[in-house]
Order: sequence, then C-alpha cells, then structure tokens
Amino acid sequence: MSNLPSPQSPGPDESAAPPAPSGYARKPRVAVVFGGRSSEHGVSVVTAASLLRAIDRTKYDVLPIGITGEGRWALTADAPDRMAITDRTMPTVEQVTDEEGAVVLPVDPANREVVYTETGAVPKALGEVDVVFPLLHGPYGEDGTLQGLLELSGVPYVGAGVLASAVGMDKEYMKRVFTSFGLAVGPYTVVRPREWDRDPAAVRDRLVGFAAEHGWPLFVKPARGGSSFGISKVDGPEGLDEAIAEARRHDPKLVVEALLRGREIECGVLEFEDGPRASVPAEIPPVTTHAFYDFEAKYIDSAEGIVPAPLTPEQTAEVQRLAVAAFDAVSCEGLVRADFFLLDSGEFVINEINTMPGFTPISMYPRMWQESGVDYPELVDRLIQAALRRSTGLR
Repeated sequence: MSNLPSPQSPGPDESAAPPAPSGYARKPRVAVVFGGRSSEHGVSVVTAASLLRAIDRTKYDVLPIGITGEGRWALTADAPDRMAITDRTMPTVEQVTDEEGAVVLPVDPANREVVYTETGAVPKALGEVDVVFPLLHGPYGEDGTLQGLLELSGVPYVGAGVLASAVGMDKEYMKRVFTSFGLAVGPYTVVRPREWDRDPAAVRDRLVGFAAEHGWPLFVKPARGGSSFGISKVDGPEGLDEAIAEARRHDPKLVVEALLRGREIECGVLEFEDGPRASVPAEIPPVTTHAFYDFEAKYIDSAEGIVPAPLTPEQTAEVQRLAVAAFDAVSCEGLVRADFFLLDSGEFVINEINTMPGFTPISMYPRMWQESGVDYPELVDRLIQAALRRSTGLR
C-alpha cells in the first residue's frame, strides 16, 4: 500500500501554480479513467498515456484509474511511458497496475470520495474527485454505462451524457436519429441476435437481396463496436458466414452497410462557452496496404490522414455545418468526431459519430483542432473546464 497516491500530494512546480478555477479553493481533482472490458481496451490505454502527458499538473490534481479487461477498477501508476504500443502489441491496464485491490466510487451524490479497498486491509480514502475524464472506447464505457454510474454518483464528466453515448455507440439507432433530423446516411440493414439464431438461412437470403439492390462488397460490422474491430469486407455470398461469425465475436447485433464510393472526410466538434463549433475537416486517403481502413491501418501502421482536407470553401463550410448538426441531433456534449463520405455526386453522407474519439496527439480529432488553432493541452483543458461547468442530472 505504500505507493498509493496521497490525495494532498502536489503536482510538479506547485509554487508556480496559477490560482484555482472559480469556485474551487484547491486544484480540481481529475480522475482519468481508461482501459475497460471492450476490445478497444488497448486503444484506450494509449489514449490515456497521451492525456496524462498533456494535462496541466499546475492546474489539476490527477488520479489515474484503469479498468482491467475483467472490469476491476484498479489504482494505476501515473506512468505514460509504460502505456505504449510495443512490437505491434497494444498495452493493457495490468502493465501499469501494481496493486491487487480495487478502486470504488461511491454511488452517493453527497460523497465524491474515492476509496481503495483490499482484502484484509482497512479501506483507504483517496480523496474527492471533482470531474472524470472517461477515456474508454466501446461497450462498458463509451456506451452510456459509465456515464450512468457517474450520473448516479453526482460526479461531472467529460463528454456526452447517457442517451447521446448510447445512441452514438449503436450504429443502427445512430442512423435512425440522423435520418429523423434530415441527415443523409448510406444504405444499411440490421441483423438482430434472434433473427440469426432462429433462421440463419433467411438472414443470408436477405443480405444477398440487399447486395443485389446495392451491390457488392458489403461491410459487416458489430453494431456497437469501434476501432474497426470485427469488421469484414465481403465480396460475395460465400463470405457472409465467416464475416457474421467474426462480427458476432464482438456483438450479437450487426449492421451491414453497402459500399459508398467517395472520399472519407472527418470533422471535429468541440463545445465552447457559446455552443459547439466545428474544426477544419480532414481526409482519410485510400489505404493501399489494407482491404479498408481497419484497426491495423489506424493504430499499428498509422495510416496518415490529410489535415486540412483538400476541399473547396463551400465543401468545408457544408461538412462543418453537418458535423454540428449531427452533434445537436444526438444531443452530444463536449466533443464529437463526425465521419462522412463525400460522394462523386458532391453530396456528403454521414457514416457515424464518435462521442469519445481517439485522443492521442496524432489522432485525427486532436490534429484537426491543432490545425484550427487549439493545441492538444488547450483541448484537454477546454474539455475539463466544460465538464466542471456542467452539472449532472437532467439538463
């Protein structure tokens, strides 16, 4: 227990610390929560390393909390150098966890004190948490589940609330919300768990019919996944079973999308004091070494995006307008990365939003804001300040 952080321990250069933000007699305490039970565990750890390096320790007290792959909230070392991709292998929370106990956040709006518990030992108070920066990706973190816990606990947090997080995670309902607000989406169909379990042959026939209408290839995806895990590009009927099995390893519910021929354009949205604003857009050029922009292309081989995207002023203004419209349609808060296709016809079609996008300095979201005049440390600070201004509960 000797290496547990003291809640009163000062950050570096404490003597040079600026005054505490309005309403705080001390530096606000930020719990950086990362890892998690989803297949995007490693991506979350890499993201957390970048944020731990960037957060202003003269302005905030920081408590790193990792969630293991099994779901244990673990007290982790503040050691970003141990949280890097090594030999093409993603890092884990276990690499920065030296304790066997668990961190507990009381579900009590009147008590924000985090407690460390260990079998056979007296629980140790780690101090109050003023705001949580949830850097989890995928189910059990980005999908509204963690946000619901924080709402029950009365602890403010960075990013979207329960509903927006859940909608932003589920590709079917995300698309349904977009279309209800007049945003164009590409052709898609959904395979629900009971459908596949009851009659796989009927599902195959339906997907072949969908391809007959919209053309091959199809993209078979987990409905509630991210970072391209479990996605397959299917060129004909013979590949459907394997693709469905791979997607169902991540989620029993699937979304199947038709190919959209066009340019991949992304745009960041950040909430300022006067409302959400859009960044300069970026373009993801065609990936020649992979079948599509999959996990390895994104994170292992680090395919380069183009920032800013080579668009006309009119196209830039339109995709920025649509990105903010998507943010508002889903009732997002804090931040969003909106992903579009620019079709040959000149129309923008929205593919999806990410309510907690990749957040390393080389990730597309921070790069777009860097080009828009908001560097990485300022971006982190703006998100924390926005969360501190916002209450929990209905809003």
